[in-house]
Amino acid sequence: MSDAQAIGDVVEGALKARTVEPHAGEHASAQDPGHTHETACLNCATPLVGSYCHACGQAAHVHRTLGAFFHDLLHGVFHFEGKIWRTLPMLVWRPGELTRRYIDGQRARFVSPLALFLFSVFLAFAVYHQTAGETNFAGVPTNAADAAKAERKIEQKIAALEAERDRLQSKGADTDAIDQQIDAQQTGLEIVREVRSNSSGPEIDSNLQSDIGAVNAAIKKFKANPALVAYKAQNYAYKYSWALIPISVPFLWLLFPFSRRFHLYDHTVFVTYSLGFMTLLGVTIMLLSVTPLEGAIAVLVFVPPFHMYRQLRGAYGTSRFGGIVRTFALSVFACIALMLFVILIAAESGA
Repeated sequence: MSDAQAIGDVVEGALKARTVEPHAGEHASAQDPGHTHETACLNCATPLVGSYCHACGQAAHVHRTLGAFFHDLLHGVFHFEGKIWRTLPMLVWRPGELTRRYIDGQRARFVSPLALFLFSVFLAFAVYHQTAGETNFAGVPTNAADAAKAERKIEQKIAALEAERDRLQSKGADTDAIDQQIDAQQTGLEIVREVRSNSSGPEIDSNLQSDIGAVNAAIKKFKANPALVAYKAQNYAYKYSWALIPISVPFLWLLFPFSRRFHLYDHTVFVTYSLGFMTLLGVTIMLLSVTPLEGAIAVLVFVPPFHMYRQLRGAYGTSRFGGIVRTFALSVFACIALMLFVILIAAESGA
């Protein structure tokens, strides 16, 4: 059972329990079951005047019901009261206006850039684990001798599959399924042969070196235990995803150096909203990859620069020409920032 299914079962069970015993374990009053009616704030004891405490901001009435608990959960994570539905459409089509309005102080209307980014990262890794499956490194050859053995095994599999295909074809049976297996084995054979041809010594990665010692250590550990290093890399990528923000902000500052209009805070909001969108775009691509609509992924390749252009123009008020030039520069900077992030993850994975 997947994590999503488990969570769904818990929620479904809780809702069914509430249907059977709607007031079980809840405080009830004659007028409003499950709701409290205080004259002073339960958080700071300040006398109440309206629906919210004017000292700490807590709601005047505490809803002690199971339904209210799940309402608070949805509100805290997804901001279902309307924030998410106001934020996402603007993030997709008017990202510059969203960025500028948030910078100018419209905070209550939109999901904060950091909250949106963190949620999008969580969603991306959850979708990745559901769609990508488990990567198996057990059969990856780590030296020339292993590569030669793998090549012989694959050749034997191909010969057996081709013999089976000839048998099916003689009977007039469909051979599409076995043809796909042969193609997959042929691809694996080409990879193994490429590994052998590029090997200059007993270790297939003998020429793979880096000026960064930590990266070299990661390469050596990957050769020794690729599955463990890959697992650690995924964990560190999730844990340090926030590092993309401070890595990217200085590059954006270079587009507006020494500007008195725009400050580091503006750039940070821009970067965080942009990263949130790119992460959600990645989620969309992963979902499309497991559907018959995977051909649409090719079109989505052009979305990032277009989105950067619209966000730059809307957030900074650049001209069309200035927006195009800065979009090109920002695309290059984004690749550099991503490369630095990958180096960080590789260094941590090899530590």
